[in-house]
Amino acid sequence: MNKNKLAKGIYWVGAVDWDVRDFHGYSTYRGSTYNSFLVIDEKVTLFDTVKHSHMDQLLYNIGKIIDPKEIDYIVVNHVELDHSGSLPKMMEIVQPEKLICSPMGEKALIAHFHREDWPYHIVKSGDEISLGARTVQFLETRMLHWPDSMFSYLQEDGILFTSDAFGQHLASTERFDDELELDEIMQESAKYYANILNLFSPLIRKLLRTIKEMDLDLKIIAPDHGLIWRSHQDKILAAYEKWSNQEHSNRALIIYDSMWHSTEEMAKSISIGLEEEGVPAELINMQVHHRSDVVTKVLDARALILGSPTLNNGILPRMAGLLSYMKGLKPARKLGAAFGSYGWSGEAVAQLNTIMDEMKIERINDGLRLKYVPTEESLDQCREYGRELGRSILASEEGK
Repeated sequence: MNKNKLAKGIYWVGAVDWDVRDFHGYSTYRGSTYNSFLVIDEKVTLFDTVKHSHMDQLLYNIGKIIDPKEIDYIVVNHVELDHSGSLPKMMEIVQPEKLICSPMGEKALIAHFHREDWPYHIVKSGDEISLGARTVQFLETRMLHWPDSMFSYLQEDGILFTSDAFGQHLASTERFDDELELDEIMQESAKYYANILNLFSPLIRKLLRTIKEMDLDLKIIAPDHGLIWRSHQDKILAAYEKWSNQEHSNRALIIYDSMWHSTEEMAKSISIGLEEEGVPAELINMQVHHRSDVVTKVLDARALILGSPTLNNGILPRMAGLLSYMKGLKPARKLGAAFGSYGWSGEAVAQLNTIMDEMKIERINDGLRLKYVPTEESLDQCREYGRELGRSILASEEGK
């Protein structure tokens, strides 16, 4: 039995990257896969390639099934180099009749590889191509997450190749969602969404509506990273519905950095006040958490309570890095507040407020500042501040 077989004549032939640990600032502690799919029909077709460093794996996996030179068509669903890096060499080896891509895909391929002589075959949403016994239907998914992105749907098999949607950065010898714990896959899917797709949530809502309207006989969702969905398609579609609608739990994240523990002590006291009002709170110290793990938690939180002492008339570098990263991902429907200790100038809280305003986070108040080391009295003030925030968070939920 071929463990890489999706259906009769359809195979995963991609590559597993056990060592990758960073993906544009996103921590990939568990590695990743670069999924590529081979369809054996009258026209043998390869859907996407892999990162250039893993081309040997791709050729080996194809070679176990057919001679790579027998491939007739190559479909490029997404031009980003983790999926197209090995394409130039594959074009030399395979010399396909057609290189199938979206209109924006052609432009991106030429811009990346400077080859106008390749046999481009341009497809748009709704276009179909016969492979023989099978028909491929195409759906452009511009800006999910590049302008060139598209889906390919094998109608007879009910398989949707979704490029960078519905995936996870997760290295594994297993190929399918029913071969690992579902909670584990969903956690990695949430991290993937939060760090790559969250800013495109309005487009994802539109895409999900389009998929429903197409009324596909959807048996398998095959992304370009991670596990293939053959048993829990409903779970990942429902999760994307929730995440794209920016739904959240009624909980707060207290995200902070501290120099000499004063801001840290404030954070702990604020958390007590929140909990006393019935609002679950999680303390996130930026000295021990990676930004990509933090924004994953942000996906499900109602309120972001941000803390930093003042350093050189500004906020600490780790907080600045997190907020720069988070700003690009555009979290929506969040409440926010700031706090921090200072020695003599104390600009950090005002700067945190400005950043929240720029991110369109609804600020509960103007923040709390304490000078130097907190006293018992000032820590009581922090607990009361937490209670105030808790009441505001609960009131916002009641008013929805």
